[in-house]
Amino acid sequence: MKSFLRNLLGFLPKPNSGLSNASTRDIWVASELAKLPSGLRILDAGAGECQYKECCVNLNYVSQDFSKYDGTGNREGLQTGSWDTSRIDIVSDITQIPEPSEAFDAILCTEVLEHLPEPVMALKEFTRLLKPGGILILTAPFTSMTHFAPFHYATGFNRYFYEYHLQKLGFESIEIVENGNFFEFLAQELRRLKQMAVDFSNHKPSIFLDVLVYLLLFYLDRFSKRDHGSRALMSYDLQVVAHKGLLG
Repeated sequence: MKSFLRNLLGFLPKPNSGLSNASTRDIWVASELAKLPSGLRILDAGAGECQYKECCVNLNYVSQDFSKYDGTGNREGLQTGSWDTSRIDIVSDITQIPEPSEAFDAILCTEVLEHLPEPVMALKEFTRLLKPGGILILTAPFTSMTHFAPFHYATGFNRYFYEYHLQKLGFESIEIVENGNFFEFLAQELRRLKQMAVDFSNHKPSIFLDVLVYLLLFYLDRFSKRDHGSRALMSYDLQVVAHKGLLG
């Protein structure tokens, strides 16, 4: 019976739900960076391993990070195992970046806010560093599991966080796009179930769990394709573009 089920799962089409978090974000970030005119000075704040540097070949790219995370953290939650910040240009606190006011035409900050004890202070620093009319490109999880611990201070941010604080700081033309939806997010976490059972319940799941997960992912695929609004309740992250007001 178990062999039959394994063979059956091998032949069935693979559901795609829950797999597009990073890839969708990467495509969106690359697209927004491509819109920037050549020669602009851009700060990649909290750049980590500088994964988007290759998208900035026509820009004057400057990276910043506090460079204290090494991939292992405190060995709790989700860790990367290794983390190379050797290419960082400015090593500093993200709320106190040693650059003069209005030093940048654009700022990129992706998946960083949840790792800051005071994220609004970082937004204020971005406001100081941007020229009037400058562009802020920003993403952060809508919600997230603990990762990069102990440098993890919030589970996520929804659109009202950005609308309130960015408007208060004088940003205009704020565009917010949800990455994924409720069904996609649920599928992403469901895909972790087998490993979570191994790691945290001292249980080795059988093929029957694989079948159950497959069936649920099959339905989540269908629900996601028919989605008409659940992204307002839950998504992977929010993708934000905002312009600093011309009055500074």
